[in-house]
Amino acid sequence: MSRQINQPSNQIKLTNVSLVRLKKNKKRFEIACYKNKVLEWRSGIETDLDNVLQIPNVFLNVSKGQTAPTADLAKAFGKDKPVDDIILEILNKGELQVGEKERAAQLERVHNEVVSIVASKLVDPRTKRVYTTGMIDKALDMLSSQAHQDKGGAAGEAGAPAPAATGEGGEGGDAGDAGEAKPRPARENMWTGVTTTKSAKSQALEAMKALVAHQPIPVMRARMRLRVTCPTNVLKQGVKVVKTQGSGKEGGDGQPKAPGTVKDKILSFVEEVDNQGVVETEWEVVGFVEPGAFKGLSDFIGNETKGQGRVEVLDMAVTHED
Repeated sequence: MSRQINQPSNQIKLTNVSLVRLKKNKKRFEIACYKNKVLEWRSGIETDLDNVLQIPNVFLNVSKGQTAPTADLAKAFGKDKPVDDIILEILNKGELQVGEKERAAQLERVHNEVVSIVASKLVDPRTKRVYTTGMIDKALDMLSSQAHQDKGGAAGEAGAPAPAATGEGGEGGDAGDAGEAKPRPARENMWTGVTTTKSAKSQALEAMKALVAHQPIPVMRARMRLRVTCPTNVLKQGVKVVKTQGSGKEGGDGQPKAPGTVKDKILSFVEEVDNQGVVETEWEVVGFVEPGAFKGLSDFIGNETKGQGRVEVLDMAVTHED
């Protein structure tokens, strides 16, 4: 004998749902969204809100169908704030609740994207050839394992002063200095693995910094290939060198180095010149520049030539592939 279950006619049953939650004024507010659409909205891929929201309401509990009272919304978000604006705030700032399988799949997607970006930007310093994604994956795994081990050991050392801080102790000053220098890269460029709360691009940058700092395998950033153009009447102008106290960029007697020319300064940024020459009234050089030097070169060209010089990126990452 079959039994019929009567449900309230106003009960809303949601399927294939992802919840976005935001806690405000000691209350938790929720909105019901379609799976995979929240991240697309936040990344700008999806722009139609109707394709993101299952129901354009704010809830206290989606699973129970409990909508948020107007008084609670006004108290938490402001009296005059429209519901649509409240929904957008929750959607953009709230915490996305996903199932374990979905979270694992999402994490794997981000991980693969990070590894792919890193593999395209780093090369072997000796051969300038790219590594396979498998090699990069293993190197990052080594750093992640090491970071977690360091975290475990750091708890017992947190209250102890570093012996290198004063240069005194049984190990002697040199040993103390070495002990002080080694932990810094680990703290500043630790890699603990990917997360779903940051973009793959920003995490790839962090991963590259960690790999370059720790060198689990020999790596360097792939150089950029640039074209720099500058009027010939500017090239021989002197470059002012500002003396900075204790900068370490002064001569052996503590005096600033003799200022060079604009051309000398430009070439100091270029690791390897591909070709250079003069065409009518402009000097042009094409060469390879370490990515970290790009901003300094661009700023110098803009300031020193008063907008007459130009920097053009020909290749963001020059690599050699087998």
